[in-house]
Amino acid sequence: MPELIRRPFVFLRHGQSTSNLSRRIAGQRDVPLTAQGEREARQAARLLGDIAWPLIVASPLERARRTAELATGRAPHCLIGGLKERHWGEHEEQPIPETMPYLISPEGGESWADFVTRIVATLNALLVEHETPLVVGHSGLIRVIRYLDSGTPEGPRTDNAMPQWVAPRGTRGWEVRPLHESDVAHLPRLSTTT
Repeated sequence: MPELIRRPFVFLRHGQSTSNLSRRIAGQRDVPLTAQGEREARQAARLLGDIAWPLIVASPLERARRTAELATGRAPHCLIGGLKERHWGEHEEQPIPETMPYLISPEGGESWADFVTRIVATLNALLVEHETPLVVGHSGLIRVIRYLDSGTPEGPRTDNAMPQWVAPRGTRGWEVRPLHESDVAHLPRLSTTT
């Protein structure tokens, strides 16, 4: 199993997308936010918007890129293809099943092992150079963190546009929980940097 560099970061899943609304698997399809998704992203700005982030990165898919813009009031520093959601192959555009086949390789899609390797390599490249970056992406990223922590991707879906604190716990574990202001108190604020 690949190892993730043991440094904290802030994760924001995109706001509600048109695929979320219709309860369909978007995967790497480039679907937009709904009006509700835009409102959710603007609400995240209450906690994220005035921070002078050392790095804001987002998946290049519109739902993540637009969420990053609305939640921070500015464009991400860069868009990173390695942060895209898992490619679900034949399952893309299909209704979300009651039990997702996370560990099974979808026909024409990305295997779970390849997805984990891609997400970990992408995060490691960010974490080795930046302290407490803001990463805006997709729910699959948190499933990878959960897998690294517990050996399974199973668990509740990450809420749309709810900032999450992702940090090492103990010697091998990972904590994922709602972000508190105290988690990012060490970062400068825009009002003090201008």
